[in-house]
Amino acid sequence: MMESKPVRIVTIINLSKAWFLFLFSWLTCTLFSQKPFTDVTKESGISHSFKVYEGLLGGGACVIDYDKDGYEDLYITSGRFEDVLYHNEGNGTFRNAFKGSGLELTHKYITEGVSGADVNRDGWVDLFITTINSNDSSINNVIPRAINLLFLNNGDGTFREVTSEFGLDQMYSFSTGPSFGDFNKDGFPDLYVANYFLSYEGKLSAINDAVIVSSNTTAPGYLLINQHGKKYVNRYKDYGLNYKGFGFGGLPTDFDNDGDLDLIINHDFGFKSTPNLLLENEYPKRRFEDQAKSLAMNLQINAMGTAVGDINSDGWMDYYFTNIRLNAMMINQGAGKPFLNQTKELGLSHVTISWGANFADFDQDGDVDLFVSNGDLNPNCQPLPDFYFINDHGHFTESSRRAGLNDPGIGRGSVTFDLDNDGDLDLLVVNQIPVQDYEAESFTRLFRNDSAKGHWLKIRLKGIHAESNGIGSRIEVMAGGQHMIREIDGGGSSHISQNSTIAHFGLGSAEMADTILVKWTGGNQQMLTDVAANQLLVITESPMEKTNPTWYYLAGIMLIFGGLGYALGRRRKSNTTGSN
Repeated sequence: MMESKPVRIVTIINLSKAWFLFLFSWLTCTLFSQKPFTDVTKESGISHSFKVYEGLLGGGACVIDYDKDGYEDLYITSGRFEDVLYHNEGNGTFRNAFKGSGLELTHKYITEGVSGADVNRDGWVDLFITTINSNDSSINNVIPRAINLLFLNNGDGTFREVTSEFGLDQMYSFSTGPSFGDFNKDGFPDLYVANYFLSYEGKLSAINDAVIVSSNTTAPGYLLINQHGKKYVNRYKDYGLNYKGFGFGGLPTDFDNDGDLDLIINHDFGFKSTPNLLLENEYPKRRFEDQAKSLAMNLQINAMGTAVGDINSDGWMDYYFTNIRLNAMMINQGAGKPFLNQTKELGLSHVTISWGANFADFDQDGDVDLFVSNGDLNPNCQPLPDFYFINDHGHFTESSRRAGLNDPGIGRGSVTFDLDNDGDLDLLVVNQIPVQDYEAESFTRLFRNDSAKGHWLKIRLKGIHAESNGIGSRIEVMAGGQHMIREIDGGGSSHISQNSTIAHFGLGSAEMADTILVKWTGGNQQMLTDVAANQLLVITESPMEKTNPTWYYLAGIMLIFGGLGYALGRRRKSNTTGSN
């Protein structure tokens, strides 16, 4: 009996030692290991917050290389504050180039959302900025209170305001999210603008249920068709659209894989007013048809924003909608089939108030992960940390704390881009200033991705017939047995924001892309094979094959004579048979 005691003591000591080593190792990893994302806001030179006006709306950001120096810049709306144009200096820092840029007129307005495209096809990206009111009371002081603003890029680091020149100076509205897309395939980017109010003379802070359900407060959107880079004309009704709602934005996307751009319209208060719309483009007809009800996409929620991505690699784009309380992950089942709400099944059923959202392969393992920007409703705010969901073989795990992305600021728009050209995707989150006392800091944050390990491929499109940056075009990559799809963002993604127009693919262990297929918005297609990984690939659109009209006439004549010959042959054969 006595001989067993030393053995027992030694066992306890060994177990205690093992537990101590485990605990020490765990604490060391937890406290000192580098997190996947690093907050580099202050060291990068970014100093921004969105100041709200009478309520909870705004703001957005747009990724734009406005001077074509190879580093992506940022335009961020600021509400009541002065907007910022951050020039990427190429060394991890940004310089505010707003003053002297030609964009100073925006300071007279309460800005909301922003998107960029090459409006006049001169090779430079232009900017469209939405507003909800004016800082100058002499302009207007009832809703609709202000016009939106269009700026053409001069190509020398400055912009020129052309709102009136393009026929947009009489569209007084309360606008939120703008988005570019070539809906008629003519190569010139058209523009959808979501509007929140048609008319409302009270304070935004006094909005109640009676205001929400009042039919004369909701607004139709604008469907602005580009007139060969010289003017925009509102064709909303001409395209069969007669919907009104509390619009938060439109997302141009090809949900039915038929080669043209459709529109998903997000509506706030969809459960009391107009639900979300799923507008199918019936090109070449000039018409959109709402398929939301038949395809189970008429979401009756407070739809704030949308992320788009093929999360299960089946070749069909899926959509994640942000909301108050529970967001919605809608899975595309294919042509003519209803979407499935798989929020709970995929591990995404977390209750909060969400705004921006971005699908991206942050860890470069070949599937898309998901970032969600959260924020309470000003002025009565409680901290709601952002979400970061890692895609693990089709199921998502919330990992924001471990990733260093659980910022408790009052989040709104969010965008992804490669700030330092190292091949992985970084993240900018627009935060509002709290109106009342708040338990945490709230300012716009820039997070640098420091953890991506897999191979990668970035693709920048250069359109010839299509829009200069390929907005709305689709890129499909096959690598290591995986099928990946990206649509080039024209705005309306996330929350009233626009991600980088450079498509990013994580390739995992694959050292090359087996095939790259580009489906341009005009209908052109190009394929490349055996493309090496870890590079920025620029793909210039090949000229579309032109068929000589003479051949059509000759073919028609041949068909006519061929048909006559066939008919005469049958008649002769019939006569010969009858005579026998």
